[in-house]
Amino acid sequence: MDLKKVKRIIISRTDSIGDVVLTLPVAGYLKKLLPDIEIVFLGRSYTRPIGGQCSHIDRFIDWQEIVSKPLKEQIALFKKIRADAILHVFPHPAISRLAKKAGIPLRIGTTNRLYHWSNCNKLIRLSRRNSPYHEAQLNLMLLKPFGLKEILSLDEIPKYYGLENIEPPGRELSELIDPEKFNLILHPRSKGSAREWGEERFNELIGILPEKFKIFITGTREEGEMIRKSILDKHKHIHDLTGKMTLKELIGFIDLADGLVAASTGPLHIAAALGKRALGIYPPIRPMHPGRWAPIGKKATYLVVNKPCEKCRKSMDCECIREITAEQVNKKLMEESA
Repeated sequence: MDLKKVKRIIISRTDSIGDVVLTLPVAGYLKKLLPDIEIVFLGRSYTRPIGGQCSHIDRFIDWQEIVSKPLKEQIALFKKIRADAILHVFPHPAISRLAKKAGIPLRIGTTNRLYHWSNCNKLIRLSRRNSPYHEAQLNLMLLKPFGLKEILSLDEIPKYYGLENIEPPGRELSELIDPEKFNLILHPRSKGSAREWGEERFNELIGILPEKFKIFITGTREEGEMIRKSILDKHKHIHDLTGKMTLKELIGFIDLADGLVAASTGPLHIAAALGKRALGIYPPIRPMHPGRWAPIGKKATYLVVNKPCEKCRKSMDCECIREITAEQVNKKLMEESA
């Protein structure tokens, strides 16, 4: 297919918040290669606020709304998009089959999914599991058919996020920000998506952070209940925001804050993409290590112990990540907030 004729492309990424954030540079770089292209992002409903506030994405389509319909209606809805191409950034067998049934002319996927061989007509040789590259770099490699000639460096990627249309979270939340202090968000839990630093370590950190920091705790309502006795009730000076914000409000609040500390979670990647001081705490286990999932941003950084961590591979309770001390995190924050 003549790529000059591609006017509308679907980027399919139907997984979690952090994954979607790290896919935004794909949209940004596509706009650089093909300035007049229309980008339709196919994702899950709860990630809509990310796509909706990215200047590179023209339309967001909820995959859950499509998949709830009978197959004939699914095909009709896909045809209605009138896409010239689809980019399967997150491989999904049902979406792969549906794109072919809907007759999308250019269907790009990776070679390491068997169903892509029968449903895609452009295959990119790419294996994520053992790759030395970052997730954001791997996502961008799928743009080779559109003219991507070399792998972008991690320093180049942040300028393609496009998170520029951020709405403030509302007056009540906005007024919590103290212009005289360093407004720091701590996000202790990860909904099971990452190895966690642990409540004990976050407690220690809160106990040693100087008064220059105004501390906010974020997470879901359920996560707030999990840490209520261990963290929230122990520190009267912190501000409990667990379960009190929608994702859209959380994005807006992170945009107002100065920094965020978390494991490899969606909020960490949001903070990095917004140019905040995002400090990630990671295990050295491949492929969970920062080489693959570190926050990418002008002020983003991470901490990880330099040791093999095979003992923790099959357990969510990771001894290695807890070897990172509160003092180390405090030192890093003091350097970043100077």
